[in-house]
Amino acid sequence: MKLQEIYQLIVGLGIEHDPRGKDAVLKQLEKEKKKYEDLKEEEKNEMDQDKLFNPYSDTRVLYGEPEHQVKRILVGIDMEVGEVVLADRLGEKGQKIDLIMAHHPEGKAIANLYDVMHMQEDLMAQLGVPINVAESIMASRIGEVRRGLMPMNHNRAVDAARLMDIPLMCCHTPADNMVAEYLQKYIDEKNCETLNDIVKALKTIPEYAGAVKIGAGPTIVVGSKERRAGKIFVDMTGGTSGSEDAYAKLSAAGVGTLIVMHIGEKHRKEAEKNHINVIIAGHLASDSLGMNLIVDHLVKHGIEIVPCSGLIRVER
Repeated sequence: MKLQEIYQLIVGLGIEHDPRGKDAVLKQLEKEKKKYEDLKEEEKNEMDQDKLFNPYSDTRVLYGEPEHQVKRILVGIDMEVGEVVLADRLGEKGQKIDLIMAHHPEGKAIANLYDVMHMQEDLMAQLGVPINVAESIMASRIGEVRRGLMPMNHNRAVDAARLMDIPLMCCHTPADNMVAEYLQKYIDEKNCETLNDIVKALKTIPEYAGAVKIGAGPTIVVGSKERRAGKIFVDMTGGTSGSEDAYAKLSAAGVGTLIVMHIGEKHRKEAEKNHINVIIAGHLASDSLGMNLIVDHLVKHGIEIVPCSGLIRVER
C-alpha cells in the first residue's frame, strides 16, 4: 500500500467507529470546510489542510511522501527517537522498515492533541449531560491541556525519522475509537452485574490476559468486587483525561461504573466522591487492542506488522 492509502484507511476506520456517529463527524468536517473557505489567502496557507478530511488532530503522517510504498511497518505504543534508531538498525540487519507507526501522537499531532478533546462534550451529552454543561466543563480542561503541551519538544522523533529517512505516522483517536466501541459492545453483551464480573470479562480478552502476566491487568480502583456495576460506560477516547468536574454530572446522569485506560489521583477521588465505580482496564493493553483492530485491516492488504514498544500484538 501507499503511505497515503494507509493514512486514509485509518482515518476512515476512525470515522466509521466514532462513538458520536458518522453523521456527527461528517457535520464537523463540513464546518471545517466552511471555515477554510472563509479564511483569507494567507490564513489558508497557515491552516493544516488535513483537517478538511481528517477530524482527528492527533492522527497524522509526520514524515514521508504520500506515494511511498509500504510493505512492512514497525508498530508500537510510543515511538520516539529510540524506536526510530531501532527501525534503522532492523534495516541494517536485513529487515527493512518502510514505515514507523506510533499510537501516541508525536510532532504536530501531539501539539494539537487538545483539539480532539471536544469529542468528550458530545459523549457526555449522549449519556444525558446537557451539552451546554458538557462544553462548560471541558473548556477549562482543554485550555489546561493546550498550555501543558506548549513547552514540549514535539518534533524529536520526527526529526530523527527525517534524518534516517524513514516515514513516520501516528494513529491515536481512530484506535481509541475502535477499542471504546469494541469494549462497550463486549461488556454490554456479557451482562455484567458486579465489578468482579467486569474484571473477569476483560481478562478473557487476549490483550488484557497478556497484561495480567506483566502486572498491568484490569484493576478496581474505586469500589469493590462485590459492588454492583449499574450503568457501565467505557471511557477510552477523546484525546486524554477530561475534567474533574465531569464525575458529578455523570453520576447525576446515571453512570454507575467507568471502565478507563488510566486515571489520575484527583480524578479518582472525584469519582469516589460522586459514588462512581472505576475499573482501570490497563493502558498498554487497551492501546494494544485498539491498534490491533486497526492494523488487522492493514494485514488484509498484505502489510507485515513488526510489533514493539509495548504493543501486545494479537491478530484477529
